[in-house]
Amino acid sequence: MDIPISMDFRERDLISACIRREEWAIRKVYEDHYSLMMSICLRFAANESDAMDLLHDGYIKVINNFEKYVPNTSFPSWLHRLIVNNCIDHFRKMSRRRTEDIEQIYHTAIIDPDAVSKCTEKEILNAIQKLSPTYRTVFVLAAIEGYSHKEIATELGITESTSRSNLVKARLRLQELLKEKIGM
Repeated sequence: MDIPISMDFRERDLISACIRREEWAIRKVYEDHYSLMMSICLRFAANESDAMDLLHDGYIKVINNFEKYVPNTSFPSWLHRLIVNNCIDHFRKMSRRRTEDIEQIYHTAIIDPDAVSKCTEKEILNAIQKLSPTYRTVFVLAAIEGYSHKEIATELGITESTSRSNLVKARLRLQELLKEKIGM
């Protein structure tokens, strides 16, 4: 006889097993949430290989922080936050090694809707991955994750004006890449 188990109970039981470091539970969470975690990492990474590295590093942090998960809150949201934070931490480490000159931009740019509408999701993702790590991170946080420039500045240790400038530069570069792709 199959007894229906509520998702809350199953999720709570699964998290408890993860806290006890039971391999089956850790594997189950990874498999169940792989596409969510990978989609986040792909937005931050230059390529799929780098995204896999970010995913694995991030999931190690998830494993080490299961006991900090607050029951009765959204597990996917908690997981999303840890993976995004791991990507931000990775960016911080990379930006310490390499700094980019900030040039002054006197106009704002928006991505041409015609260029975007003619491209597939994969082509847009590939264009995002071609951005420099600095521009890519700011673009993903602002345009995809919905962070404000103040939040981006705090997370990345930059000024709000640098965040705005990098977002404009990222949009300009994306516009160029997408126009090249469709031959405009």
